[in-house]
Order: sequence, then structure tokens, then C-alpha cells
Amino acid sequence: MSDAVSRLAEVRSAIAAATADAKRPEGSVTLVAVSKTFPIEAIEPVLAAGQRVFGENYVQDAKGKWPELRQRYPDAEVHMIGPLQSNKAKEAVALFDVIETLDRPSLAKELQKEIQKAGGTRRPRFLVQVNTGAEPQKGGVLPEEADAFIRACRETYGLDVEGVMCIPPADEPPAPHFALLTTIARRNGLKTVSMGMSADYPTAIAMGATHVRVGSAIFGARG
Repeated sequence: MSDAVSRLAEVRSAIAAATADAKRPEGSVTLVAVSKTFPIEAIEPVLAAGQRVFGENYVQDAKGKWPELRQRYPDAEVHMIGPLQSNKAKEAVALFDVIETLDRPSLAKELQKEIQKAGGTRRPRFLVQVNTGAEPQKGGVLPEEADAFIRACRETYGLDVEGVMCIPPADEPPAPHFALLTTIARRNGLKTVSMGMSADYPTAIAMGATHVRVGSAIFGARG
């Protein structure tokens, strides 16, 4: 068994324990295995172990891996979890099943255009990224602007927004940020709340995460 597969089993057990501790239904939290920067050879054992949902940060990186991997694992689901440039919208629509970093009208407009061009053959689901810490270097809409942006994505751009995501500031306790994101999701009738990474996903589960994004705890440190 590869190290990644044994660590995957540990993470799955920890997710199950955190879900039970939060008195939430078994299986109500989805693990997004963050495979960004890792090659096909590192990802395939994790796929073979049954993991099916993965996160990637870069269009070009994903483009070099997932078309090949999907030939062998057609039921794999790939999420875009890094910042998305508007000029990469066409490739993103073709590559990703879920785009978690929808955060501005110009990107929404480009995504709408590329979905229309695809003629319905590709229609990713979307999460709106919320910049809960109002960090200038980080993507995401400000919390006070989230409701209006979610409404515009749905009504103006016709995008299938099903949830929200956040990356709390590294130097602050994550729980208040997780609570804020959950509140925004509930207020807008959104079912998906993507929050929590390797260092804090048990806290995110306690605060209502439906998806946790775990990379280094599965794949190890990146080079």
C-alpha cells in the first residue's frame, strides 16, 4: 500500500469521527483530495483506493493529468479550487465538473459565454468564493457583497451556483470564518459549503462543512 493510500484511510476515518462528533449523518461530508502539483503516478493509487473527488489549482496542471486519468476512471469528479483567470474560462468549462472560485462578474460572464458555446455538453456547477477575512491578496467576494453576487450569478448569468467556499486567514482562528460562510450559505438556500483543509477540517465539519479540501495530509508535502 502506498503512503498516500494509507494516509487517505486515516483522513477518511478522521472525517467519519468528526462527522459523528458533530451529530451529523454518516457520509454527509465529501472529501476533496487536493492533487494540485502532484503527477499522475501519485494520484492513480488514490483513485484505485476509491477516492473520486479531487481538487486542482491550475488549469494547465489539470489539463496535463485529468483527460488521461478520466479514461481509466470516468466517474472521477474534478474541482477547480484555485484562482481562475477569465481567459481560462473555456478550458475550465471543458475540464472541471465544479468550479469553486467564482468571485467576480467578469468571470461569471466569460463562463456563461463558454457554457453557451459548448451547447449544453459541458455545464459545471459553481461555488462562490467568499473572502471572509477581507484579505486584499486573496480572491473572493466580500461577505457583505456575497448575497447580491450569488443572485447575479443565478439570475443574470444563468450559472448553477450550488454553494460557497472560503479560505480563512492563516493567522486567525478559522471557526468564526467557517460560521460566517455557513450563515451565508443558509441565507441563500445553498446546499454546499466547501471549507476546511488539512490543518483544520475537523473544525470545519463541526461548523457545517459539506466538503473539505485535504491535500498534504493525503499526498504529503509538496516539493
